[in-house]
Amino acid sequence: MIPALTSRLRAAPALRFRQRPLFLGAAVLLVAGDAIFWLMFAAVLSDSGLAALDGTVHSLMVDSRGPVLTGLLTAVTTVTAPTWMSVIGVTVAVMWAVWKKELWRPAVLMGAMVLAVVLSTVVKHDVGRSRPPSSDFLLGPDDALSFPSGHVLGAVVFVFVLAYLLLSRSGTRTTSVFGFMGALVFTLLVAYSRLYLGYHWLTDVVASLGLAIGITGVAVFVDAAKHGTPRRDGS
Repeated sequence: MIPALTSRLRAAPALRFRQRPLFLGAAVLLVAGDAIFWLMFAAVLSDSGLAALDGTVHSLMVDSRGPVLTGLLTAVTTVTAPTWMSVIGVTVAVMWAVWKKELWRPAVLMGAMVLAVVLSTVVKHDVGRSRPPSSDFLLGPDDALSFPSGHVLGAVVFVFVLAYLLLSRSGTRTTSVFGFMGALVFTLLVAYSRLYLGYHWLTDVVASLGLAIGITGVAVFVDAAKHGTPRRDGS
């Protein structure tokens, strides 16, 4: 009894120590994402800062269109549509819960995606920003509001939170680097597709990246608060 209690007391400071890097990382992500979003929000409201480049970037995207790139980015934006991302997210979470017989990590993933949907909906209606000219849309009409990009927000939250939950448990340093680099490439591809296809302004996309970074920080914090630095056995 006494040795077991002593062991737990010794383990408690070690657990707190292991949690600190994750808490610090979560704080950095949350602060950075928050800063990016609010800078874009202020730029849109004042039509200054990065918002001054919205028209120029949009014109460059329209002028750079070609058949091969259009086909690729059409596929990307179709798969990462909010509806499809919701289906993919639920499917991954359910399969994960059944296969691994655990609920925590699938729940964190779904919680992050639900938060992304809620924030996207609230901010869109609060800002009420119109999309670029409909004559520049490549995939037909879309009367939804523009700020932020739901495609970018949902897709980025999914890949980065999923990467964290998987690689923090079983990834080596090398696989973690490649995993997060892959998530970053995917992020840039989705963001570029929304600009290229004519559905969003530059500031819409950057604001979405900020929100996604912040939500990822929240997911890391919640997971760290429960588990600390996870063991490498997948638990």
